[in-house]
Amino acid sequence: MKSTAITPVAERRLRNKTSFGQSVSHSLTMAYRGLLKIRRTPEQLFDVTLQPIIFTLMFTYIFGGAISGNVQNYLPVIIPGILVQTVITTSIVTGVQLREDMDKGVFDRFKSLPIARISPLAGALLADTIRYTIASVLTFTMGYIMGYRPDGGIGHVAIAALLVIVCSWAISWIFAFFGVIARTASSVQGISMIVLFPLTFVSNAFVPAETMPNWLQWFVKINPISHLVTAVRELTNSGTIGLDLTLSLIGAAIIVAIFAPLTVRAYMRRT
Repeated sequence: MKSTAITPVAERRLRNKTSFGQSVSHSLTMAYRGLLKIRRTPEQLFDVTLQPIIFTLMFTYIFGGAISGNVQNYLPVIIPGILVQTVITTSIVTGVQLREDMDKGVFDRFKSLPIARISPLAGALLADTIRYTIASVLTFTMGYIMGYRPDGGIGHVAIAALLVIVCSWAISWIFAFFGVIARTASSVQGISMIVLFPLTFVSNAFVPAETMPNWLQWFVKINPISHLVTAVRELTNSGTIGLDLTLSLIGAAIIVAIFAPLTVRAYMRRT
């Protein structure tokens, strides 16, 4: 009677044939792993804890008088801008940490475990939503301490924060893709900053588009960051939901539709 031998590769494939429910469970476990890393190395939260405080104080007192006449009038303009800028910038960490884990051989260890192959990637993306939430809460808290009182009410403030978190999660797929294909973590950070720096600063986040040269205003008006900032301002300052919110959600959906398959495909090849 002929015996059938199972090769190590075939055995690994059998272990990784998981159901959708198991994949979700494994991804949540990996997300919990990400939260444990933050608890054991709290300095990972320096960017989402210090950046909202420093940027809010710095930009408000530097630009407040020049743009709006005084700090109080500038707060409804700058707080939504700082919120978007801070949380979007935080999404870079997803790709950087993903590349670091791959360089350290962590993902090689995951390949030998009976878990869904996609779960380490999905878990990292889920865990980073906690970072976005912390940055959102601290930004609004800092604004409130400085005298910002959003007329939209707490409900619309919560919706605005959720909108920024969702859009940042979508953008994190771009940086996760960079993290998978790049050679080093530093190159991921460098590429990501080159992408985000002009998008965040050449927008209406800090100054009105009307104050910029005409040749630059066209870019500000089509800049997706500008649409997101405007949507947040409408929610927090007047409690209204406008076209910019719809455009922001459509843009987030397009990013996920494009970069999620690309990232997953590149990740599967690498792992």
